[in-house]
Amino acid sequence: MPYLQLDVNGHYPVADKKRLAAKISETYAQMMSVDIRRISVAIRELGEGGVWRVPDIGGEPTPVSVMMLDIRKGRTPELRMEVAKALCAHCIEILGLRADRLNVEFTQHSGDEMYHPALGGYSPEWEQGEGSR
Repeated sequence: MPYLQLDVNGHYPVADKKRLAAKISETYAQMMSVDIRRISVAIRELGEGGVWRVPDIGGEPTPVSVMMLDIRKGRTPELRMEVAKALCAHCIEILGLRADRLNVEFTQHSGDEMYHPALGGYSPEWEQGEGSR
């Protein structure tokens, strides 16, 4: 954990998805003060018609993209907003997603809900400055 998941309707070259995963990981690690080795990124290409939202009351469903961020508890709402904006900017720049058709949702967990065998087991509770250790 964190597990950063992007659901999209389209299909993208592997090189673009790899570049996006790297940028998202780097930005998240730096802004959220976390060890980059804890981050997993999924870019799920659900295909045409895979993700929908009705943007206007009484309107038609429109294809959209959604980013779900499963993270450890402890960050302020302001910091989460800044991270969401930064990660959206990467999605817009690299994949060409539309800002008005992309949203971000956070799910916050305690450290003992995340198991990393390569990093010694359960994640510790998040602490400010963790990523700089």
